[in-house]
Amino acid sequence: QLQLAESGGGLVQPGGSLRLSCTPSGQTLWYYAIGWFRQAPGKAREGIACISNSGVSTIYAESVKGRFTISRHNPKDSVDLQMNSLQPEDSAIYYCAVETVGTVCSSLLPDDFNNWGQGTQVTVSS
Repeated sequence: QLQLAESGGGLVQPGGSLRLSCTPSGQTLWYYAIGWFRQAPGKAREGIACISNSGVSTIYAESVKGRFTISRHNPKDSVDLQMNSLQPEDSAIYYCAVETVGTVCSSLLPDDFNNWGQGTQVTVSS
């Protein structure tokens, strides 16, 4: 059974960068479109990026477009999220998940994803 684990979170100053990784156990990620999400305290889970199984197509939420980049790292069998120009409003727990509809990203709706990881905390603060 495919399980996902997120890593790379931490504390960073405004304007800084972090790189998150989503790695699997039980199965490879090669067959799946993978999404990244975040959830801040008291807020709904927000889809922020998704990448197709081939890595060719990606979609982003407007809130992160131009600052975050999702990519596949095949040697590590991971899906990474490079986050630049971080701001305090980016503070949240970040999760990755598997797209259930197909091998391309049809949406960033959490209901279209499963196999959620435990999350990694990102805190942006001076």
